Amino acid sequence: MGILTWILFGLIAGAIAKMIMPGTQGGGWLITIILGILGAFVGGAIGVYVLHWGDVTSFWNPRSWILSIGGALIILWIYGMATKKS
Repeated sequence: MGILTWILFGLIAGAIAKMIMPGTQGGGWLITIILGILGAFVGGAIGVYVLHWGDVTSFWNPRSWILSIGGALIILWIYGMATKKS
């Protein structure tokens, strides 16, 4: 995938993850894009090394979306723990 596709993919995956995750997360659209792109990398790593499904390869592949959104949820949870006020 090209860089613009990764940015669009990251924006969509990050936005979906923010809708799924309960609570209020900070960050605007830039954090959402970064969250989604990092989630795609994390999800891809989980798909390759843990589930043996393969990598995030195509914008239209449902497996890529599942892995990316799952990875974005993991990253969002970590981000929420790191920015949580005690």
